[in-house]
Amino acid sequence: MNKKIQILTLLLLLAGGLLFCQSERRDKFIKIYLPDGKSVTAELAVTDEERQRGLMFREKLLPDQGMLFVFEEEGLYSFWMKNTLISLDMLWINKDRRIVHIARNVPPCKEDPCPSYSPERPGFYVLELAAGAADSLGLKLFDRLEFTLPIIR
Repeated sequence: MNKKIQILTLLLLLAGGLLFCQSERRDKFIKIYLPDGKSVTAELAVTDEERQRGLMFREKLLPDQGMLFVFEEEGLYSFWMKNTLISLDMLWINKDRRIVHIARNVPPCKEDPCPSYSPERPGFYVLELAAGAADSLGLKLFDRLEFTLPIIR
């Protein structure tokens, strides 16, 4: 009987671990709602490591997908395309969730040193989308985006 309790305990721990991993994974993606009611699904880049890695080495990004970089405070955050294989649109978003700068069709970096892309106004977030997505979605300066961030652990 003691062996059965040990096995049951182990199974419960494994099931709990799987649920924890799935909830962590689910918290890594959010919906961002655009002014016209459409949405994109964005992977979150919250930690220094996630922000440094960004979309490096990704071979494709669908038009309704992106990555949202979340910073601790508003600032003039520069981005580069080192080890990025696809062209991107970059949207800097302020604390009020309004687009304050757009860099369209930013190409991958082909040789060092890679150029940096900087906003004209401070942002709290940066949303990277597939190149051309900002135009095809009709996004423009000062549009407000709606999203809810999960509690970040």
